[in-house]
Amino acid sequence: MPEQHTGACHPEVAEVAPATSAEVGEVRAFWGGLGLPGLVDVHTHFMPERVLAKVWAYFDSAGPLIGRPWPIAYREEEGRRLERLRAFGLRAFTSMLYPHKPGMAAWLNSWAADFAARTPDCLHTATFYPEPDALAYVTRAVEQGARVFKSHVQVGGYDPADPLLDGVWALLAERGIPVVTHCGSGPAPGKHTGPGPIAAVLERHPGLRLVVAHLGLPEYTDFLDLAERHPELRLDTTMAFTRFTEEQSPFPKDQLPRLVELESRILFGSDYPNIPYPYLESLQALERLGLGEGWLRAVCHDNAARLFGLD
Repeated sequence: MPEQHTGACHPEVAEVAPATSAEVGEVRAFWGGLGLPGLVDVHTHFMPERVLAKVWAYFDSAGPLIGRPWPIAYREEEGRRLERLRAFGLRAFTSMLYPHKPGMAAWLNSWAADFAARTPDCLHTATFYPEPDALAYVTRAVEQGARVFKSHVQVGGYDPADPLLDGVWALLAERGIPVVTHCGSGPAPGKHTGPGPIAAVLERHPGLRLVVAHLGLPEYTDFLDLAERHPELRLDTTMAFTRFTEEQSPFPKDQLPRLVELESRILFGSDYPNIPYPYLESLQALERLGLGEGWLRAVCHDNAARLFGLD
């Protein structure tokens, strides 16, 4: 395991293989050119190795929730993946993990707590599933210092408004702990995806700091509408605007002005390491929008730094 970076303003470049040195330089030039101290990525995945292996196998099979070939760009062991993020200059990142059935979440949270303890630049991440003990283990995760939760409505196949989660949402709203949720219907719809089910949660818990992953693709407009109705709702840019995503779920150009209006509530996310293109594409895709350097600074660093108290 490499020496751990603690989130200083100018993270040192870790040693990387020669084949990746150009990519590291370009990523660092991106945020350096904006005058930023680094990047904050709210949507990166770290999870137990055997779970991650199954996730990668699912991507390799182009399963029904994927629907297309999806080569993993950063299929490396955990230490190498951490080295790469630090080399890119990330001040903070997450360990997004999620259960697909009952009985998994508490175990995943235990792993994530250990991972956060040995990885101080990772925002301690936790998760949940609608089950009778959900509030108990979510409370335990909060007491252990969890700073962000992941809710994967598509993979979990559950209704986020399930009464078994009402206490969970209430607790997280009360504590002001953000929840990154994959609730849009991309890349393939689920039984409870789309704006309706999560809107029902927000009606019950309007103060919930919900971060809609992937800008809610492909229901971009609907989730922008939802953000305008709920001041604490945020959206992350994970995979949005990239050439890969634009092929099948293009962002409507007439909605770009709304991204400017909601500038303070858009957060950068990448989906690293489970992306089928270089990390740099996640950043260049945002730059290609032409929304200005101020918007890029807010999205790629300042908004998340403020949300998680990094400054």
